[in-house]
Amino acid sequence: MSASRFPKITESALDALRERLGVRIEDSLEPWCYEATRDNIRHYAHGVGDDNPLWCDPDYAAQTEHGGILALPSFVFPCDRIISGYVGGLPGIHAMWAGSNFTWHDWIRRGDELRTEAWLHDLINHETRFSGRAVQQIYRVHFYNQRDELVCEADSWCFRTERDTAREEGMKYQEVRERGEKRYDGEEIEEIYRLYEQEAVRGATPRYWDDVEVGDALPAMAKGPMTVTGFIAYAQGWGGLYIRANRLAWQQIRKHSGLGIPNRFGIPDVPERVHWEEEFATEVGAPGAYDYGPERCSWLIHHLTDWMGDAGFLRSSHCKIRRHNPVGDWLKIRGSVVRKFEEDGHGCVEIEQRAENQDDELSVLGGGVIRLPRRGRA
Repeated sequence: MSASRFPKITESALDALRERLGVRIEDSLEPWCYEATRDNIRHYAHGVGDDNPLWCDPDYAAQTEHGGILALPSFVFPCDRIISGYVGGLPGIHAMWAGSNFTWHDWIRRGDELRTEAWLHDLINHETRFSGRAVQQIYRVHFYNQRDELVCEADSWCFRTERDTAREEGMKYQEVRERGEKRYDGEEIEEIYRLYEQEAVRGATPRYWDDVEVGDALPAMAKGPMTVTGFIAYAQGWGGLYIRANRLAWQQIRKHSGLGIPNRFGIPDVPERVHWEEEFATEVGAPGAYDYGPERCSWLIHHLTDWMGDAGFLRSSHCKIRRHNPVGDWLKIRGSVVRKFEEDGHGCVEIEQRAENQDDELSVLGGGVIRLPRRGRA
């Protein structure tokens, strides 16, 4: 093994982190968005690649039963840093956003102001092929609107990994490194573009619970091929965790030990650069610069909301990331109905999702529960 550059996970650091369990977090980073404005909603939707007019077109949205623009369910990500992967403790230990469980109680509407309550919920040790030892750090977050109504509650988690160990000893991406970069020909690009061309928003045509059957397949959805340009588009709407400039960047690095990691010019820079800097991404054990975890979760939610239509309501969703999506990968998201049931007088369906890359490697598992309108009922 080469000389160690980064810290290791220690029992004393874990003990200190355990002291934070159940304690409400009072000093989190300021969120990217406090309010669900027309522009904030649209910027986030476009960062996901979602142009649903219910989120993006005021004239269209005004004609729906909602009477105006709604925020796409995944808009909670730019409204809280904790849910997006801002983790405390274990300075110098890499953090990778790896999954979530969401429950929504109501829509977030244009003009809503959001506040959150968050706390460290659990710490779980794992043994992984990526880095050997890893610590799953789970946070719980509640989202309230300006009327103090709970609109969403969620758990999200990051895996904390030793960068040196992942780079030098990790086995997960050995085959990826051996086969080298993916290069596309025109025919392969056209295959992906055909999926984009076929992508349809259900919109104003209701999808009735009565007409859905277990086994029904959702249309496949493409995401990618991954580019740094695409990751930047997401960060524009989401805000990033540590993307700061000049004096604000200096303030952040001064406050948080372990954040300022020298780049090849000797300039302290943030670990978030794994999403656009190939050199640093491989240094932490990843196969290359890769997509954001909340971005991938939002893609699964996009898949569900396109299918359910304006009259549907996404009650819950879940997501478990299984591998990185480095630059060059593309995903095909598939889903199917696995359960149809009634809950509190509502007709509900449960969807299971999975997304695989161009080499048929599992990238992410997910799903959700959707309330659908019923024929003959208001």
